[in-house]
Amino acid sequence: MSVTIGVDIGGSHISSAAVSSNNLKIIPGTYFSGAVNSKASKEIIIQKWALIINQTIKVIKETKELSSNETIGIAFSMPGPFQYQTGIAMFEGNDKFESLYNVSVSDELLKCLSTKNVSFRFLNDASCFGVGGALRQESTGNNKVVAITLGTGFGAAFLDNKLPITQGSNVPNNGCLWDKQFKDSIADNYFSTRWFSNQYESVTGEKLTDGVKEIASIENYSTAKIFDDFANNLSNFLSPYLIDFDADLLVIGGNIAKSYRLFLPKLKENFKNNNIDISVSIVENTEETSVLGSSYLFNEVFWEKIKAELPSF
Repeated sequence: MSVTIGVDIGGSHISSAAVSSNNLKIIPGTYFSGAVNSKASKEIIIQKWALIINQTIKVIKETKELSSNETIGIAFSMPGPFQYQTGIAMFEGNDKFESLYNVSVSDELLKCLSTKNVSFRFLNDASCFGVGGALRQESTGNNKVVAITLGTGFGAAFLDNKLPITQGSNVPNNGCLWDKQFKDSIADNYFSTRWFSNQYESVTGEKLTDGVKEIASIENYSTAKIFDDFANNLSNFLSPYLIDFDADLLVIGGNIAKSYRLFLPKLKENFKNNNIDISVSIVENTEETSVLGSSYLFNEVFWEKIKAELPSF
């Protein structure tokens, strides 16, 4: 395929863009995004997803980026729980897209797309972000990459030569970190927006109205300490996993990453003090990186290596 459409599905958004297989870059004018109510009905969610994807399809058809009879590959960066081999959503009890439970996203989307000559592939959103981050860092020669997303939840992927690794003695089960034990709870409760909200309310007695960005804009002793505590927690949690995987590069994305200047220096200092020699890359355009990573699912060499081991969670 000369052109692939990469789609990033988030808890409150969808982004879609066409990616050229020749240079692995987003084709100008094909990137569209929109807000999605994850608590809406199945019909509304599918229609919104189709609306955005159809805009990308319209542009590549009008600009003749592909021949009229060419199948369009549509690759999804999709959060779990999801059956990635079959395209069936398994969202249940996780406060998002629950109306899609046990629904074939492929079948339902096909009813709403402007063309039926399409092929679908799916991969976990954290893995897609990791693949996209690894592709953008390819010139640096980093082969073993750990990619994390810090936002409403805590996503992670372990990649060896761009391949997501989900099992083995040197990676956590399923290649996930969100559900692993940390202090008195799980990691997701420490490395997400709600941790910042809870800390801020505990220190000030006030509730946040604009997330981590609001804390970052205040810049006083209390907020600086919150970011220092976050950096200390993150380095303490990640260090054993980085060492076990022998990672060359840590890629950090998500909305919290946009405030990197407030936690990155401390994070790097802690790694150095722990004798962890690792490069750290901040990705501020997380959605575009995930779109790029998802589009790589139609690289047939890559697909042949991962398709038999796609996670089902």
